[in-house]
Amino acid sequence: MITLGYFGDGPWAHRAFEKLVEDSTIRIGFVTVRYDCQDPILIRLAKEQGIPVELSQNINSDEFLNRINKYNVNLFVSMSFNQIFRERTINYPALKSINCHAGKLPYYRGRNILNWVLINDEKEFGVTVHYIDKGIDTGDIIIQKTYPISDDDNYKTLLETAYKGCADVLYEAIKQIQHGTVNRIKQNSIDPIGMYCGMRGPGDEVIDWNSTSRELFNFIRAICKPGPMATSLLNGKEIKINRCREIPNARTYKNKPGQIIGKTDSGFYVKTRDTFVEVLEYEYDGGIRVGDRMG
Repeated sequence: MITLGYFGDGPWAHRAFEKLVEDSTIRIGFVTVRYDCQDPILIRLAKEQGIPVELSQNINSDEFLNRINKYNVNLFVSMSFNQIFRERTINYPALKSINCHAGKLPYYRGRNILNWVLINDEKEFGVTVHYIDKGIDTGDIIIQKTYPISDDDNYKTLLETAYKGCADVLYEAIKQIQHGTVNRIKQNSIDPIGMYCGMRGPGDEVIDWNSTSRELFNFIRAICKPGPMATSLLNGKEIKINRCREIPNARTYKNKPGQIIGKTDSGFYVKTRDTFVEVLEYEYDGGIRVGDRMG
């Protein structure tokens, strides 16, 4: 039997929780959700299993650690939790603390990884379970698995793959820890520097039409629903674009990026830096004419 302290939020945490409670040799001693935006689904799932929910504004405080001492947990598990584990908390359980990260470490540390892998035109993304240390996503790797990305993928499809992938990989990592079969991999043995991605925020959704068609295709699919959608201005009004497509064998030529150069049965063509794309799904309150320019 291994006993966990489970820190989580969102569908990532729900899927993994449901998988973990199916294993009779894994016991979840308590669940902690984000304090500032408490996850009602994870709270409900815990209560249905008779698992206590322990809330804290500071999981590194003496008060919290003293409070959860009674659960005698062996391992802390973080799945989309938003507080940083400090050294004392990391080392509090006998088997230390682990985190599940939807990124291929040591590359793609940080935030909003599924957006960034699409923006960067990656052909795969990773899910990594690693030991937590004093850095950000820098601890020794326990397990890492990769998943292919095709041109049919977007933010929504990657999310679904990652939700399931995180649950599966986290479970496998916990079983390795439980059985003492972990082969720790130091991240600097893969790359001495790695890569860090910053959190995306307001304004990052604005389209730069002076980008190539491929860059725009990747940008738009990277933040499609349930993301904020890519935005631009058209005739003084905001237009939100959820999907576009590249045009096979489109001719490269000079013209004004962002100009609407034609209408189609499904949408309209927009000039990019090199060729043009067809906008297929959008939200806009107004008329669209050939010759209009977005920017």
